[in-house]
Amino acid sequence: MNIYEVQGTFFLVVLVVLLAIKGFAFVSSLMWSAEAYDAAGKLTKQAWCAITGLGFAAQLILLGSPLNIISLVFTIAALVYLADVRPALREVTSPR
Repeated sequence: MNIYEVQGTFFLVVLVVLLAIKGFAFVSSLMWSAEAYDAAGKLTKQAWCAITGLGFAAQLILLGSPLNIISLVFTIAALVYLADVRPALREVTSPR
């Protein structure tokens, strides 16, 4: 096994993981109500759906290197959604 095969396999694994993260963030953003986004004090549902949806679509269309600038920007956006927005949405909609 040469270095190029290892590099290709590594990039394929990273590509699949990033696609899964962005896909999960997109589907999750669709599941919450618009009122929950307002109650959590976050961007609107339409904004997060657009951001995560564009990121997922860009990852599907630009199947090149997962380390290009567009992929990195949308990966950061998806991670922000998953780390900040989603927990806030869960907090405002959970039964008390």
